[in-house]
Amino acid sequence: MPIYEYECEACHHTFEAIQKISDKPIKKCVLCQGKVHKMLSAPGLLFKGSGWYVTDYANPERKKAAEADKKASSADSGSTKTESKESKKSPQ
Repeated sequence: MPIYEYECEACHHTFEAIQKISDKPIKKCVLCQGKVHKMLSAPGLLFKGSGWYVTDYANPERKKAAEADKKASSADSGSTKTESKESKKSPQ
């Protein structure tokens, strides 16, 4: 069940209430019986697991970008190996 946050318009007291989505909103302050309104607040989310990756999404553009990055990094490492072999041969 969601947790809703309310603020009293008279005394500015804030409080939380655990309510079903189908429940009617609270209309009176728990302290002074003044009029209250719901406040907007960030939801509390907890992501568990190994993490989020670009490859986790079904977006084909992101998948292509990830593959291009892999190809670019493997091409860069291959040219570095070739350069190091050539540099070893030239001093002889």
